[in-house]
Parts: sequence; structure tokens; C-alpha cells
Amino acid sequence: MSSEDLGDELARINRRFDLSEYETSAYLAVLEHGRLTAAAITERTDIPQPRVYDTVRTLEERGLVELRESRPIEVLAIDPKEAFGDIHASLDTLVGDLETRYTTPARDTEATSLVKSRSTILRRLEAIIEGAEYELILSLTPALVDRFADVLAERREAGVSTELLLTPAADAPPADEYDYPTIATAVRARRGITTPVLAVADGTHAIYATQDALVADNERYGVVFDRSELGFLVSGFFDTLLWTTAEVVLDRDDERSFPRRYASIRRCVADLVGRDGEFEALVEGRDVETGEHRSVAGQVVDVGTNGANQTAHIIVETERGRVTVGGQVAAYEDVEAHELRIERP
Repeated sequence: MSSEDLGDELARINRRFDLSEYETSAYLAVLEHGRLTAAAITERTDIPQPRVYDTVRTLEERGLVELRESRPIEVLAIDPKEAFGDIHASLDTLVGDLETRYTTPARDTEATSLVKSRSTILRRLEAIIEGAEYELILSLTPALVDRFADVLAERREAGVSTELLLTPAADAPPADEYDYPTIATAVRARRGITTPVLAVADGTHAIYATQDALVADNERYGVVFDRSELGFLVSGFFDTLLWTTAEVVLDRDDERSFPRRYASIRRCVADLVGRDGEFEALVEGRDVETGEHRSVAGQVVDVGTNGANQTAHIIVETERGRVTVGGQVAAYEDVEAHELRIERP
């Protein structure tokens, strides 16, 4: 279909659906009752009596109702499947033609954007959850958990480590009434309606939004960090301020399988502390002093955190000696880790 034809088809479909306020009110009233007189339409809507005849005749011209020229005139509803059947077929054809012209917009490597649309925030939330390959942290309302339950279950089944924070806690189902292990590795609940909604997948894909931003017609916003190292800011906020101030609903699974990948040094250390046996690590990150990319491979000989759990580290025995590995923006360690792979030898 040519550009001119596409434009004409879009305009035709738009005219079909571009109903005025009176036309919309009259059409819905007739649909609800099947048939109505003009006087009955006036009684059931805000349409002035002098305007009702013009209104229903326009609906007839659009093929949405049928007028029976009786005394009084009756307006009969046409089955919507019949009334919109041609539009349905036209839309299918139009969408196919539009897709052939669609070019996926390129995204910058460090793409950070503000979004105000509730539907866009929900769509990006779902995309981040679906895109997680190995690690997912979430702060969601119970209603959002219900909305995304299926995709959360799919990610867990795929082996994604998922930490889920529920807020407000008063609305969260208790552990004995909800099968949390099918959707998360660990679950906590936090009081208050001011806790934000957020998601971080694999440490790089992230979104942050206020709960108000998910209320229709509310001028709030969400911030999206798409394929950005700034995602660690959201993750750090979650780890230090949200997760630590919430009540445990589901403890972390002690029977973790390996190999396992991590974006967060804290989650890596949490899985290794107190666990018997030997582990090997492959770390991709950058040198703390030079900022250059650095890979580290070897046996894990020590793990730990400081007393306040503000920092976490692992020590890896490599062929050239021991290397300390910390998380993003590390200062005390030798290497800032962006991704860690832990496995049994």
C-alpha cells in the first residue's frame, strides 16, 4: 500500500470512530436497550430533543444503527460484529502494511528517559521483567504482582534470581495464602504507600516510578535507565534503603544451584556466605584505579561484608595472586564487578 493509500485508509478509519459526545451517548444507550425511540434516547442521555434526530441519522449513516420509520421513529442497534466487521478486516490489513514500513528506533547505549504515561510505565515494567536473564529485583504493589504473575513465574522457572519487595505490606497476601516461591527467590513486605515501584534486570535495565505515577490522570513520572550503568543507582537504593527496612515474607532459597550469574556483589556474597565447598569465579568489570576493562578468574578464597553491610566483596585467587572484587563504584577493592559467574570446580 502506498503512502497516499495508507493515509487515506487511516483517515477513513478515524472518521468511522470519530464520534461526537452526543453520538457516543446515543449509540451506547441504543446498544444497552436494543431499540429505543428518539424520545427515550433523550430521557436516557443529555442530548437535547432538537438534536437527537440529527444524531441518530448520523449513526445510521455510519452503519452503527438502523432507523425504523414508524410513529414514533425507532432506533435499532446493529450487532457490533456486523457494524464493525469491515473495520476489523481493514485494521488487520492496515496494521500489516504499517508493520512493513516500521523501523525499530535505535536506542542510545546510555538511554535515560522520563515517562509520564501510566501505560508506558507498565509496558516498560513488563519488558524489564521479561528481559531478565539471571537477576531481577522488584518493588511492586500486590496489584502489580497479580498483573505480572505469569511472566514472573516464567522468569523463576528459567532460573532468574528474583528479590521481590511488596508494598504496602497491609495489602500483601500472607505467605500461607500465596505461592510466592513460584514467582520469587526472596520476598519482603514494606509498610507505607510512599515506597516507589521499581525494577532492575541484570543490573542494567531499570525503571523507577512513584506509586502515584500508576494512577490514571496523575501528573507523576517514571525514570527509565535502558542498558545503562546508572541502573546500579536504583539497585543500590533498593538494597540499602528499601530491602533492609522490610519484613521477611519468604527467605532466600538455601539450595541454590550453580553455575549462577550475578549483577550484584551483595547477592553473590549472600549466596556464598556459610556455604560449604569450593567455588570458582569469573568476573567481568573494570580496574578501580585505571578504569580499564578487567577480567578476573580463579578460586574464591574469601567473601564478606563490612559490619553495616554497606560494602561486600569476594577475594579470588588467580594465577597472578589474590584480587579483591567489589560492586559498582568500588573504592576499597581492586576490581569493580559488572557481572560475576560463580560455579563449582
